[in-house]
Amino acid sequence: MPEPTEARSADPRAEPTAEQLATQLTAAVSRLLRRLRTTSSDSLLTPTQRSVLARLDDEGPATTAALARAEYVRPQSMRLTLGALESQGLVERAADPADGRKSVISITGTGRTMLAAVRAAKHNWLAEAIAAELDGAERRTVAEAAELIDRLVGK
Repeated sequence: MPEPTEARSADPRAEPTAEQLATQLTAAVSRLLRRLRTTSSDSLLTPTQRSVLARLDDEGPATTAALARAEYVRPQSMRLTLGALESQGLVERAADPADGRKSVISITGTGRTMLAAVRAAKHNWLAEAIAAELDGAERRTVAEAAELIDRLVGK
């Protein structure tokens, strides 16, 4: 059965609509993110745990409530995530200097090492896939696309 004309154009060189490109790009980015997540599955970290470690590494210490808001989860869920990370020695708690009733969570050296290993696994998989699957012209095209995507998301 032929595809609807809205989904694809008869001329492969025809300019795609913004809607068509948005659909295609969303699907491709979703598949890429899923694949990147699975490259480091042996790290024993959930996607949420990896995200929290990355946030603490990039943005510095934070309270449980601030992390929950940033990750769009309930504080109770964030407490469970932080408890698991703390039990592995990947984060540590300290009294909030501004309010001793609160605690601030920080990434530990072990957490940074784990995060670096996860990031390296993702980077290595992607670099190997690019080297194996794309020729020079295709790499240049992907580089141009990456610049455009950076511009779309506000770099």
